[in-house]
Amino acid sequence: MNPWQGLRGLPREVWLICATTLVNRLGTMAMPFLVLYLTEGRRWTPQEAGIGMMVYGAGALAAGPFSGRLADRMGHARVLKASLWSSGTLLLALPFATTRPLLFALIFLWAGLSQAFWPSSMAMLTGLAPPERRKAVFALHRLAVNLGMAVGPAMGGLIAHHSYRWVFWTDGLSTLAGALLLTLVLKGTPAPALPHGHPPGGSPWRDGRLAWLLLPFVPLLMVFFQIEGTLPLWVVRDLGLGSRFYGLLFTVNTLLIVALEVALNLGLAHWPHGRQLLAGSLCLAAGFGLTAWATAPTTLILTTVVWTFGEMILFPAMSDAVATLAPPDRRGEYMGLLSLCFAAALALGPWLGVAAYARVGPRWVWLASFPICIAMGLILVRFRTARSAPAGLPPQE
Repeated sequence: MNPWQGLRGLPREVWLICATTLVNRLGTMAMPFLVLYLTEGRRWTPQEAGIGMMVYGAGALAAGPFSGRLADRMGHARVLKASLWSSGTLLLALPFATTRPLLFALIFLWAGLSQAFWPSSMAMLTGLAPPERRKAVFALHRLAVNLGMAVGPAMGGLIAHHSYRWVFWTDGLSTLAGALLLTLVLKGTPAPALPHGHPPGGSPWRDGRLAWLLLPFVPLLMVFFQIEGTLPLWVVRDLGLGSRFYGLLFTVNTLLIVALEVALNLGLAHWPHGRQLLAGSLCLAAGFGLTAWATAPTTLILTTVVWTFGEMILFPAMSDAVATLAPPDRRGEYMGLLSLCFAAALALGPWLGVAAYARVGPRWVWLASFPICIAMGLILVRFRTARSAPAGLPPQE
């Protein structure tokens, strides 16, 4: 069977959103190089750079639920365009910040405005295809993200070798190009209407089944986001392999995703969510845990392959599980809480990782990731759809 067959017949709007995401992601390089920009470009200490990452995460944390709820009421396309135009402009301005408070303020705003893109886009994609096609939609969206990421961080490594400022300017220009594309080809959409006879959905903050999914997901993401916290310090500062090799690891990651993720997730489509979430957690545990012994380019590439399989399995399964729980009129809010998990992990994960890196050394960071991922996977494996909820969880209505 053709592994791409599951993408046939998707709505035109799905392809337009994914094309915009691709254009935006082709220039994505500022976030992966933020720690290196602060430590090498601004001469901050690792602890100070960790605070900068925490500020970014706090901005994203503040925006997640609010932007999702706003999109449910104002229309997802409007919020998508506003997010791209504003965050692209801020990226162009950020290198001109001359004081630390101003730089922190711009990082906070950049994080919040860029974060608004994801709940809106995921909610919009959820409503554009029937449930049986949803995994194909999410796979295509991640394909667009990672096709761009195959180029962006690698190009960022080359640019950072000469100028960290141009890392931000290139990212900002690509974001504005994505905003222009979305503005030209996608008309504004009204707030989603309820299907006939469907009652309004309840608040996601009161959904116990959603909490069962998302609370253990945050520690997994905190481990995953070491790729933007302790991993660049491990690769560039401790092992002396340089920023270009660090960018190459992202290329390996994204090329694997581009080549395998669609086929992998279509092949796992019959798996229950819990089993797929456990499998992804186990791969993250092995990949990041073994990084403690990855001191050469070959072993670093091999561990990257392992945790990349975890990412390919875990993230689409989590998006589909949240989409399954979300009422039609609350999709933005539900996806906003999923986005909030990413933001919380981004605020805490790199900061705690860099703090542990400075205090006890990087190997303990990698070794600690193994039991964390195993424990969270054993919680997530008990998640079931509404047909068979875990004991103690309310059934989904």
